[in-house]
Amino acid sequence: MSLMLHHVSMLPHEAVSCKLRLAGALARSHSFSASCSVTNRAIHCTPERWSCSGSCIGVSISSSRCNYQGKRLVRSCSTTSDFVIAGDESYGNKQVVSLTPRLYDYVLKNVREPEILRQLREETASMRGSQMQVSPDQAQLLAMLVQTLGAEWCIEVGVYTGYSSLAIALILPESGRLVACERDAKSLDIAKKYYHLAGVSHKVDVRLGLAVDSLESLILNGESGSYDFAFIDAEKRMTEKYFELLLQLVRVGGLIVIDNVLWHGKVADPLVNDPKTISIRNFNRRLMEDKRVSISMVGSYQFFSSITDALS
Repeated sequence: MSLMLHHVSMLPHEAVSCKLRLAGALARSHSFSASCSVTNRAIHCTPERWSCSGSCIGVSISSSRCNYQGKRLVRSCSTTSDFVIAGDESYGNKQVVSLTPRLYDYVLKNVREPEILRQLREETASMRGSQMQVSPDQAQLLAMLVQTLGAEWCIEVGVYTGYSSLAIALILPESGRLVACERDAKSLDIAKKYYHLAGVSHKVDVRLGLAVDSLESLILNGESGSYDFAFIDAEKRMTEKYFELLLQLVRVGGLIVIDNVLWHGKVADPLVNDPKTISIRNFNRRLMEDKRVSISMVGSYQFFSSITDALS
């Protein structure tokens, strides 16, 4: 069991209240808080209550007490918000805010969510697999990118119940077109219902089936270089294949957004080597070296790729 300690300072013999975060599978269902004391770089923690989230570094727990020996800690700036610092000190101890539940609630309260999207979100929340739904803040970002880009033709790979595709369709001009690729008919029926309720069905070209087949059919139809924007949120082991096909379909200067590139933090954990994590990790590495695109990875788990060179 691994834990992360968020702590303000490391003064000798200082008693503190801190939060410890579990790693791995436990992080999804538990949390842990404790009172700690610091003595000569050793931290001694006594648990007070469980209820944990996050990922971590080398603290081990045994029964009801834990001990940590280490040179450097990830620290928190206050009792109400956390931040992280890069382990490489050449980055100048830059503090990056960690999205705590309280802070995320604040973010969500500052999303301009149309009523029709709220209705779709709430219906989806009761469904199995509802965690696959794009969050309101992510959907708002996607819609803003489409609007800023002046995009008219878009592609989405992985629709689920249609939250992100509906957000995009709402912002597209009347002449706009969104190709929505989804293999699950049941979830796609919900998406189509909301496209109709929102009055955007005429903008959405629904493609039921394997996304690879749908994308290849667009290429065969002579639509290479015709699209302005694409969003990938589907089978993770197929991300690279989707990306290569979209490079043919999206014009130079267009934008491709890939979701889940941090994969809940698993990509940075050398102990996690399941097929999906390895696939995403390998894709990220190859994209870093890909000179055909300009890239940016952001903390919302997304990769932005802007196509800079025409493909031969």
